[in-house]
Amino acid sequence: MSDIKLSVKDYWFDLPKEQIAQDPLPDRSSSKLMVLSKDTGEVEHKVFKDIIDYLNPGDCLVLNNTKVIPARLYGIKEGMEKPVEILLLKRKENDCWECLVKPGKKLRTGAEVIFGEGLLKGVITEVLDDGNRIIKFTYDGIFEEILDKLGLMPLPPYITHELKDKNRYQTVYAKYEGSAAAPTAGLHMTEELLQAIKEKGVDVAEVTLHVGLGTFRPVKEDNLLDHKMHSEHYEVTKEAADKINNAKKNGKRVICVGTTSCRTVESAANPDGTIKATRGDTEIFIYPGYKFKILDALITNFHLPESTLIMLVSALAGRENVLAAYEEAVKNKYRFFSFGDAMFIH
Repeated sequence: MSDIKLSVKDYWFDLPKEQIAQDPLPDRSSSKLMVLSKDTGEVEHKVFKDIIDYLNPGDCLVLNNTKVIPARLYGIKEGMEKPVEILLLKRKENDCWECLVKPGKKLRTGAEVIFGEGLLKGVITEVLDDGNRIIKFTYDGIFEEILDKLGLMPLPPYITHELKDKNRYQTVYAKYEGSAAAPTAGLHMTEELLQAIKEKGVDVAEVTLHVGLGTFRPVKEDNLLDHKMHSEHYEVTKEAADKINNAKKNGKRVICVGTTSCRTVESAANPDGTIKATRGDTEIFIYPGYKFKILDALITNFHLPESTLIMLVSALAGRENVLAAYEEAVKNKYRFFSFGDAMFIH
């Protein structure tokens, strides 16, 4: 690809603030859909439910079935007037979690935070190099049930409206709890649309990648090669691997719904272009110059400037094509980011 750029500034675009979607649409599948040809850069303007017209019998559609946990907690620390905000990032063993905390300065090792009038308690056991904390929680009952009662959905910082229905920040196929953010491309899917896609003869494979908040962070380094990716846990089952390998063997396409599904299948890829059943942690960073081993096409949302996600879509479609398509999206009043519109790159 001729337009490989390693400077983060080459992935900047201007976005009017009013085009950052603050609320989900009443009907998930009525979002706009921009269809982008990765070879020619040509775009078409459609509605998301038209995606079925671009999927062929024998293709394999890959979904990330992770479920967002209500990971934002507000608690009280003795001697502090304001509540403490804690965001659960990653489950460790023995009721310990890696967390983001605010205000960090007051929350040193040994500090105790009380949530829900004592329903849940947390003690900071370790301060990590990046400022995150390891917190050990104690409680009576089932942790997930307490979290459901006390926790809030961890919406990204650019969404300032309150989410009225927790389920709108979940995909309709969410199964396994563990994400601090939704795999947002999947938010456009409805059960009816998925059923119609299956009836058309498209194979649907489910993988799991628990999304971390690092997904949303802009790259801080000038050279993107200096950026360190956050680690995320993933799993590809034998059933999913068989479906993906079957599509590949028959010369059909593997189409990932979302960058998280893409990172999962590429992390589990063999050098020969097949995929294996596996689980583990991945820090895969996909940027222009990357050769995709599994993915052929991608359904995705419109991403933040200078984020690893705009670099990933640029690896697939070419930076110039992507930035031209984003300019067109701004001009046509597309809605951006988590609750925004979608793009199909093929």
